[in-house]
Amino acid sequence: MIVDDSILKPEERAAFMLRSLYAAAGYRQYKMSKFEEYDLYAGNKDFLISDSIITFTDTNGKLMALKPDVTLSIIRNTKDEPGRTQKVYYDENVYRISRGTRRFQEIKQSGLECIGDIGTDELREVIVLAAQSLKKLSPSCILDISHLGILQALLDELGVKPEIEKAVLRGAARKNISEIEAICREADADKQAAEALMKVAALYGRPEDVLFELEQILAGSKAGCALDEFRSILESLSETPAADILRIDFSVVSDMRYYNGVVFKGFIDGIPGSILSGGQYDGMMRRMDRDAGAIGFAVYLDMLELLGERRGPDV
Repeated sequence: MIVDDSILKPEERAAFMLRSLYAAAGYRQYKMSKFEEYDLYAGNKDFLISDSIITFTDTNGKLMALKPDVTLSIIRNTKDEPGRTQKVYYDENVYRISRGTRRFQEIKQSGLECIGDIGTDELREVIVLAAQSLKKLSPSCILDISHLGILQALLDELGVKPEIEKAVLRGAARKNISEIEAICREADADKQAAEALMKVAALYGRPEDVLFELEQILAGSKAGCALDEFRSILESLSETPAADILRIDFSVVSDMRYYNGVVFKGFIDGIPGSILSGGQYDGMMRRMDRDAGAIGFAVYLDMLELLGERRGPDV
C-alpha cells in the first residue's frame, strides 16, 4: 500500500516509518484493545510515565482502565518460552497526560519489546533500533546510555539507608554533584564510594572518550561485573548505526525495582526532553511472575507537537 505522507500528521508519519523499521528487523506487531482491567496498572503505577489513569466500570462491575501503557499488557499476555526470544513491536494509542500539553490525550506511541533469553546480541539489536528510530525522526539526535548495575554497586558501597540511596540517585539524575556530596556527607556515607559516585555521575561523552576514565574510577570497586557487561555492550555497538550518536551519561536512571542493566534515553534537536526511553526491565518481569529477561523502548510521538510549535506550522 502506498501512503501519501503529505496528508499525515507528523506523529502519524513517524509511526509509519517506525512500523516499517521494526517489521523489517523481524518484529511482529502486537495489537491490544483500548482498555484493560485496572488492576494491571494499579499495582505498577511507578512503572508508568504518569500515574493518572482514566477508569470506568464495565457492565460486569469490573473496574477497567483506558490503556496508559502497552508494555504491561505485553508482559501479561505473553508466556515464557525457554530457549526462545519473542520480539514484538506496537503502534498504539494510549491514554494519559501528554508531556507536551499536560492534558489527558489520546497519544500515538510506538515501540518494541524483546522478551526471553536476553544476551549481548539482543541488547545490541534493541539499542541499534532505538538509534535508528531517532534518526528516522531527526538527523540531529543523541542516545544517552548508562548501566544501573554500576550505579547500584556504588550505592551499595555507600553504606547508607535505602531512602538515602534514592536521594543520591535523584541527585545523579539531575547531575547535581554538590547535592550528592551534601547528602553523602550528612549521611556519613563511605567517602571513597561517594567520591567514585560523584565522578561517575559527572561523566558524559562518547564511549571511546569516556570508557577508560570510567574504568579508572571503578578500579577496586564492586562494580566490576557490571562494568564488564557495560564495556562488552558498548564494544558491540562500535561499528553499528548507533555508534555516532551514543553517549555515556549516568544521569539516565530508572526505578531499580523494575529496571536493571542498560537503560537509555533518546533526544532530538528542538524538543526539551527525551522522546525515547528504554532499557532492561527484568525486575518488572519478576514482579509479574515471569522468568524471562526483557528489554524494550517506547517512542513518545506526542512530543513531536513541541517540535512543530518551535519550528512553526509550515515546517
